[in-house]
Amino acid sequence: MTGVDAKAALERGRGVVLVCPPAPERAQQLWELLGSTPGRGPGVAPPVVIVCADDAAAAEWPAVAPGGLRVHAVTGLARSARRIKEHPPQVLAGAVKDLAALVQRAALKLDQVAALVVAWPESLVAGDHAAALDTLLGEAHEARRLVLSWNPALLADLLERHARRPLVVGTLPVDENGAPLAPVGRVRYCVAAPGRRPVIVRAVLDGLDAREPFVWDGGPVPEPEARPDAVVCTALPSREELAALVRLGEPVVFVGAAQLPYLRSIATLTPFVLPGAADRARDRGEELRERVARVLLSGGVDAELALLDPLFERFDPAEVAAALLALQRETGSGKRETIASGAADAARVKVFVGLGKKDRASAKDLVGALIREAGVPKDDIGRIDVRDSFSLVEVAAGAADRAVRGLTGTTIRGRRVIARLDRER
Repeated sequence: MTGVDAKAALERGRGVVLVCPPAPERAQQLWELLGSTPGRGPGVAPPVVIVCADDAAAAEWPAVAPGGLRVHAVTGLARSARRIKEHPPQVLAGAVKDLAALVQRAALKLDQVAALVVAWPESLVAGDHAAALDTLLGEAHEARRLVLSWNPALLADLLERHARRPLVVGTLPVDENGAPLAPVGRVRYCVAAPGRRPVIVRAVLDGLDAREPFVWDGGPVPEPEARPDAVVCTALPSREELAALVRLGEPVVFVGAAQLPYLRSIATLTPFVLPGAADRARDRGEELRERVARVLLSGGVDAELALLDPLFERFDPAEVAAALLALQRETGSGKRETIASGAADAARVKVFVGLGKKDRASAKDLVGALIREAGVPKDDIGRIDVRDSFSLVEVAAGAADRAVRGLTGTTIRGRRVIARLDRER
């Protein structure tokens, strides 16, 4: 089926399923299908609503929309309610739970929405928000239905209820006999938020000791003159693109947690372990590690990964895992276990950071960067003096070099940071 057929089907009120990888940048055909969609009311509702799995996924849509199109991502209910009332966007993207809350507040009127896009609901149909998704689709019964999917076979019940006999556009992941296609090859994966990927690429290449790497960020896969010694994918590939990348070597693919089921459906996966917080931790719980390994090998954590995906936008996945372990210890014993360390009592030194109040930086920003980017334990961080054009951070002597290396080159408040050991002024 062509885009012309799909657009005609939408205009006649028939649902359309667009088959593509679960990443907003891979759904460019969506904008062609929607075209100029008028609203059903006099400026009282956005003409197009995109239903997402979570707010992290919703936040990606404004960056990939065509220029000049007003797209608003729901990341705060009060702010979004004001925006819809005062100056409705042309496209509203939001998590199921957030859109349901806006409907409950009467800020969003689904009967006035002209087109409803459900973005890769494979992670929603069997999750906690399945009922809310059904309610949203039921209330927007007059809206055109467009479903983005990487495997429509998983959505049979949803499509039967809300988009009966839709037109399917794209290549289904099945062979000529209707059987699922085999994996294209072996792939290593790294769960990382899009904003953190440029930094993590360097860590991956360092870990691979790559001298002639090939970094693919989308588009056609070229034939390099020489075989690369590492293949890194910062964009989510289609099955065909991944097959071409596998021919160059075993790729390391960056994904969001909610994208893992898709990647697992087209490749055999092995996690790529980054040198980071997990490597620096002194975990003596061998029994716990074995239990966690058994759960991971069973492949039954897709729903939990989708739930934690918004946290991966803000923190290193290893830190999220450590925080969950800390919560488990609190629940089990009523108090946190502590590890004695001489570093907390060691002499402290000052680190100069070329970032200050004029850059809108705060002590909280610096603490976060020290913990997440430099891997400095919180107990090793002392007094932070934020001045107009720079800051002085006290850290344990044993953590000073780590703090300098980790902070240098990090972006805080939109500015590239330079750090060094402070010399008394």
